[in-house]
Amino acid sequence: MSAPAQAAAAPLPPLPGHGGTGEAVLQVRDLVKHFPVMSSGVVRRRVGEVHAVCGVSFDLFQHETLGLVGESGSGKTTTARTILGLESATSGQVRYRGTELTELSRRRMRPLRRELQIVFQDPYASLDPRINVHEIVAEPLRIHGRYDAGGKDEVRELLRLVGLNPEHGNRYAHEFSGGQRQRIGIARALALHPKVIVLDEPVSALDVSIQAGVLNLLMDLQSELGLSFLFVAHDLSVMRHVAGRVAVMYLGRLVEVAPARRLFTAPAHPYTQALVSAIPLPDPRKERARKRILVQGDIPSPVRPPSGCRFRTRCPKFASRLTESEREACVEEVPALIDRGGGNPVACHYAESVELL
Repeated sequence: MSAPAQAAAAPLPPLPGHGGTGEAVLQVRDLVKHFPVMSSGVVRRRVGEVHAVCGVSFDLFQHETLGLVGESGSGKTTTARTILGLESATSGQVRYRGTELTELSRRRMRPLRRELQIVFQDPYASLDPRINVHEIVAEPLRIHGRYDAGGKDEVRELLRLVGLNPEHGNRYAHEFSGGQRQRIGIARALALHPKVIVLDEPVSALDVSIQAGVLNLLMDLQSELGLSFLFVAHDLSVMRHVAGRVAVMYLGRLVEVAPARRLFTAPAHPYTQALVSAIPLPDPRKERARKRILVQGDIPSPVRPPSGCRFRTRCPKFASRLTESEREACVEEVPALIDRGGGNPVACHYAESVELL
C-alpha cells in the first residue's frame, strides 16, 4: 500500500501553549509504553509493569529541532523508539502527516520508513563490522529497491555530504574514529531522503572535541535538506545550542515544554531548574556566584512510581517550602501539563519561573 493511500486520518488538534510554528509533521498524543515484569522460575507469570512512558504528548514541526531531555531512565529513548515503531505502543496516538503509525503493520509501515529515520547513540555498535562503509550506506537503498538506479554514485555523494572521503567507502567501520563512524550513521539515515530524523543521543559517546563538528554537521544538513529533528539527549549544554524547543521528561512523563531560550533562562518546573542550574558556565566568577538547585536521591523505580507528582520524592520545594495541605495535593493529584500563567506548559501544581542563567 502506498503512503498516500494510508494517510486517511486527519491531523490532530494542536496542543495549546506548546508553541512551534508551521506544519506539525509528527504528532504524539497520550503515548504509553509499559513493559511486563515476569517472575523467575519454570512457570513464568506477569508480576508487574515497568512504566517507561506514561501519557506523553507533543508536536514536531517542519524544519524544527525539538529536544527531549532528562536523566537516564526517564523514558526518552523508549519514547523515540515507540514513535518509530521499533517498540509497540501500549496505547496512544502517533501521526505522521495524518497517518496513524501505531495501527500499521510492519508491511504497511515500510514505505514510511523512507521518511522517518534514526541515528543511534553508539557509533561503535550501530554499524555492521562485516561489510564495508559503502555497503553500510547502500543497505537502505538496496532494501527499498533504489540502488540499481544510480545507487553507487548516490552513496559517494552521501559520504561527501557528511564530510567523509568517498574513496574510503571500501574501508570497514573499525578503521574510522568515533566521530567518523557517527557521520557514517548519519549518511545511512539520509540515504532514503527522510523528512524526520530521530537523533538518539548522537554525540554522547564522542569526545567533547569531536561533538561540535558532528553537531555543526547536523545543523547544516537540517538547513540544507529541510529536515525535522527529534533530538534525544541528557546533556543540556548540548541541547542549548541545537534545539528550538525543549521537552523535559522525568520518570515517563513530560514535566515542561518551552522554547529553548525561555527554558534555559527562566525554567518553571523544579526538575528543569535543577538540570539548568547544573550546566557549567565558562565564566569562573559567574559560576561561583550562581544559584544552585540540588536534587537529592536517585530516580524512583519505574515499576513502582510515586503517586501524584512523580518528582515529589526528590523535589526541594516539596521538602522545604510547601504547607501540609499543599504537599497533600502533590501526593494525591497528578499535575497536568498545562500553561499555569507563565507562557508555557508545566506539570507542577506550584510552578514558578526562576531566572538562573
